[in-house]
Amino acid sequence: MMDNKPEECSVCFNDYDDNQLRPRTLPCGNTFCSPCIDNAIENGQLTCPSCHAQHAATAATQFPISYGMEAFVRKLKDIQLTQEKPVPAKKKLSFLVQEQKSIISSLITSCEEVLSQLGEYQGQLEDWKSQHLQFQDRLYALVEQNKSAMKLLELEDTSVVDMTTQGEDRKTQLQAMLGSLDTVNTRQEVDITKDTADECSMKIKDWLQKCQELFPDVKTVHTSVKVQETIREVLEMMTTDTGATADLIYLGDSASSITNKVQEITGEVPQKPLTVEDLRRMREPVKRLVKAGWVLAIKRLVEAGRVLAVQEDQDGCRSARITLQDGQLYLHPFLRQPTPAHAHTLQESEVVDVLDPSCTLAFLDFGWAGSTRGRVTIQLTPDTSLARQFVLLCMGQRGHTYCNTKLLWVGDKGHPGECVVGGDYESNDGEGGASLLPGLQGQYRRSGRAGAVCTRGGPGGPWSAQFTITTRDRQDGHQWSWVFGDVVTGLDVVRAAVNHSDIREVTVVDCGVLLPL
Repeated sequence: MMDNKPEECSVCFNDYDDNQLRPRTLPCGNTFCSPCIDNAIENGQLTCPSCHAQHAATAATQFPISYGMEAFVRKLKDIQLTQEKPVPAKKKLSFLVQEQKSIISSLITSCEEVLSQLGEYQGQLEDWKSQHLQFQDRLYALVEQNKSAMKLLELEDTSVVDMTTQGEDRKTQLQAMLGSLDTVNTRQEVDITKDTADECSMKIKDWLQKCQELFPDVKTVHTSVKVQETIREVLEMMTTDTGATADLIYLGDSASSITNKVQEITGEVPQKPLTVEDLRRMREPVKRLVKAGWVLAIKRLVEAGRVLAVQEDQDGCRSARITLQDGQLYLHPFLRQPTPAHAHTLQESEVVDVLDPSCTLAFLDFGWAGSTRGRVTIQLTPDTSLARQFVLLCMGQRGHTYCNTKLLWVGDKGHPGECVVGGDYESNDGEGGASLLPGLQGQYRRSGRAGAVCTRGGPGGPWSAQFTITTRDRQDGHQWSWVFGDVVTGLDVVRAAVNHSDIREVTVVDCGVLLPL
């Protein structure tokens, strides 16, 4: 419902003014007086009293003053004054003077706030300039190293040319003597040619020895390789298109403080709560956006394992890792585990809400002999209870998960219809795996193809949470029942597990779902 008195704060119900009760607008668009904003801040967080949006905040001054609201309040007061009974001229003059003082004082306060921000920004600029000078000195040193390496290479090249010339001359002499031996007629001519050949042979052997001793020059080669490696690393790190800064676009809130804008542009670790939308932006092209730094900062958080989804219940808090692999975001199972220091969290409901029931992709990571061997991705059949149960056990939303469960046995190993069974989250020996959901009966597909995923024993049985993955087509005309998914990648991993010497050594080392962001 719209506020009938926009000139007053909806929290304390006091009219805004130009002094203590200055109106400030939050990023969500709602406006409150400065004292009420300060009073609502707890542990660096502010919950909007109107829409309950979460904002990072330490003081009301970081939110912009609503000058439009102040102007509206002044105009409203002027209207009220004209409607009231006439006041003595002296009293009216005093009121007008006081009003102007209040306006000027509020503008002075605004100037002081922005001047403070500019001072902080100027300090940051000085730090950046100092860093650039240091980088410039190091770049100059690198250029000098490159010049030194070039000089060594030029000297080495000159030496190689000289020795090549000598070798060509020696070779020409030997070829001439070889030809002269075909025309000798007397012993004396043979002796003369032999003496000349001996002398040339000594020179050739000396030349060969020198080549072995001189080349390659260890210092030259080592210096060149190291300088090349260093320069190549520096160039590979230069991923920013510094020549295309004229048309960069700022995507943040234009009313944010100067300090907050700088933090977003530079990609400092976010101080405001992380959102699903922030994760979605990681997969968008960001090269020409000023906010690319912000997105890259979030990507670094994900890669460092510092972004988690959290689930709170009566027994405490459980968390699930969110990871990035090959450009795809994955949600791992909710487990009771220590939260990393400085972790950024999302509520379970925020993350789960982005899952699309019509195209849910789940994954199982299989491992044996002490290492993870590969990931199996499964496309689940939409709108089936067994598929929903499979997702719950991959995500651990109800406390139970396929994580650390064993594969139990292989059926028809080496023959058509080969399959493997696993997923006993209760006892891990094949005797458990009861259903998590009621009413698992329904319409399910049948399949005789390799890669089908179905339940063991049917949805009404005592092991309905156990899964079966088929690894070879059936050729007997029959089909598997209760199929709720198909392997889309990683069937070779399942087949490798089947061929392992002991199937019970194969474990689901990790599981979860793909986040369609």
